[in-house]
Amino acid sequence: MTERSLRGEQTRQRIIRAAADLFHRNGARATSPDEVIEASQTGKGQFYHYFKNKEDLVHEVLQTYLEEIRAGTAPIDYEISSWGDLAKWFAAHLKLQENYDMTRGCPYGTLGNEVTVNDELIRQDVRLIFELVKTKLAAFFLQEKAKRRLSKHADAQRMAEFCVATIQGAMLLGKIDRSNRPVEAAAREAVAHLKSYLVKSAG
Repeated sequence: MTERSLRGEQTRQRIIRAAADLFHRNGARATSPDEVIEASQTGKGQFYHYFKNKEDLVHEVLQTYLEEIRAGTAPIDYEISSWGDLAKWFAAHLKLQENYDMTRGCPYGTLGNEVTVNDELIRQDVRLIFELVKTKLAAFFLQEKAKRRLSKHADAQRMAEFCVATIQGAMLLGKIDRSNRPVEAAAREAVAHLKSYLVKSAG
């Protein structure tokens, strides 16, 4: 990569990082390109050189989130190999909210909540993120089932979907209440419920 193209990529990434923060704080609909330009300390020409419009920028932000999860560089660790890791996964979402004084929800969920019938590309982007997260969670439950630690009634995919739905709803309530109590309670009850599938010899 030449020095010029390196500088260009750095500028592009600076815009994406600034947009991701603004989208997480205010939502994409309430964030204008001018606000992203100001926050990233770039120019309008630079913005439109790398992104056709705001929808294109939202798409790139979500693709960046997806790649971070795949690469293991996301703020939350999605590689789960034990029940302790699962408890830490729930706790990490609360820690993320506490870092923002409970004023923000999940960055993926924040963008997902804004999707309308006209936002098919964005819907698919958010869906890919949640599908990847569910796949990683389901892999742990499948691992436990293969070791005969879970009852025959345990469905790994449904358990993974339960985890994602629970933490997304909990973070929304935490943001609305400006309190960590809903998230703590949901995480505690979720882990207890999931452990109810453990066979007695594995408990």
